[in-house]
Amino acid sequence: MGDASAPLCAESARDRGDPIVGTALHLSRLLLIEHPGPWPFHALESEGVVDVVPALVEATRAAEGRTFLIRRTGRREPTERRAWAVVDVDAGRIRWGTWTEPSDLVATAVPTLAASSEDWTSEPAFLVCAHGRHDTCCAVRGRPVAAALAERWPDATWESSHVGGDRFAPNVVIVPDGTYYGALEEESVVDVIGDHLAGRVRAEYVRGSSALPPVAQAVAVAGLRRWGPAAPRSVIGHDCRQLDDRTWQVRLTATVPLPAVFEATVSAVAAPAAVLTCRAPRATSARRFEVSALRAVEAPSAPVG
Repeated sequence: MGDASAPLCAESARDRGDPIVGTALHLSRLLLIEHPGPWPFHALESEGVVDVVPALVEATRAAEGRTFLIRRTGRREPTERRAWAVVDVDAGRIRWGTWTEPSDLVATAVPTLAASSEDWTSEPAFLVCAHGRHDTCCAVRGRPVAAALAERWPDATWESSHVGGDRFAPNVVIVPDGTYYGALEEESVVDVIGDHLAGRVRAEYVRGSSALPPVAQAVAVAGLRRWGPAAPRSVIGHDCRQLDDRTWQVRLTATVPLPAVFEATVSAVAAPAAVLTCRAPRATSARRFEVSALRAVEAPSAPVG
């Protein structure tokens, strides 16, 4: 356990200027399970789901995915029927269902992880990490942001268990497109997410997209900074060629206003050791990405219509 008198990790990360770019989890599918909590440090040890964890873990690993618990904001009476969803990050689609008994998850949600998403919806939902028992910052910073989003988009907003990157709290993951936002502010989050929905993703708060590996996330955000704003998932393809143990040549294909093809060199650099979470017992070093030689290979294609 970390020093209780030490500054919270998100405050320290902002003071250090820790870069958020390239820190989104690279996932193909997500399994979301509504559970009112309380959530322990390891959320899947929660009462009501712990008995089916082996089946959930096996299915999500096979799908190159991850399971998050979700719940509505504020104090609400628990309902007998709860929601589940499977997100196909690669296709940008989501399917919702309901469950009552843990066995329902194995019977319905687990097979959906391997199912075709062709007829699923693309209606967005917002997952705000508010997992206080995993990290204090997720509760202190995440819950006010979740409340602000829920006031504007009550049906689309959920609190979520740990999504990664505690020190970047508050963290918001938009599904099904898989965009990770971090270091948001309660006062501006509605504008940031509103711009996202309107197709104007701003690079300032973007950690990356789950559809891309971290080095490609870094180049995509660099492209947003130079040529954006742009719609979510404007990057439609990636090719990452590793040059040595810490350097990659990354080429991305994209839609307007980004260049049709752009590329850059990415270097992974070890940051100075620091206490990276509120619960961390010691300082450790994270990596950050440096993007150089960013250039357009092909000009943007003319929009259709």
